[in-house]
Amino acid sequence: MMEVFDMNDLGDMHYFLGMEIKQSQNKVFLCQKKYMKEILKRFYMEECKSVSTSMNQKEKLQKTDRADPTNEKEYRRLVGCLIVIHMIVAKSVLRYLKGTLAYGINFSKVEKFKLQGYSDSDWAGSLDDMRSTSGYCFTFGSVVSLGVQESKIWNNIYKKEQTI
Repeated sequence: MMEVFDMNDLGDMHYFLGMEIKQSQNKVFLCQKKYMKEILKRFYMEECKSVSTSMNQKEKLQKTDRADPTNEKEYRRLVGCLIVIHMIVAKSVLRYLKGTLAYGINFSKVEKFKLQGYSDSDWAGSLDDMRSTSGYCFTFGSVVSLGVQESKIWNNIYKKEQTI
């Protein structure tokens, strides 16, 4: 390509679009450690204790729950960074992020490709409309697809029960 285009080889990439990149012969590792540290610093949580999960598994949030932020501008900034609704949950996410600073996605060379899929559901976990939230993850040497979705089926059953 250097013969066709005017370019310079800058060596291996170390940082791109907010992601740290570590390369070796058989793998590439991506993480956002620097960005997560910036968020922790912005909200004065650099010294907080980390937690092993991003949210209390037993805590059930409802649409009618409202956070009472004392600093609305800071609250909006935090929500913009984490895309969450509740300030208490958002700070819990920051504590979780502190414990996962070195986590990332590892794309490595494997000898035998094996497609694997995982899924889970909370079975009518929403207190508002009894919808289920389910998630899935597919791996093919590394994560290739993942997602979370709220079921629409329970909502229809819930509405029918209300009209009877």
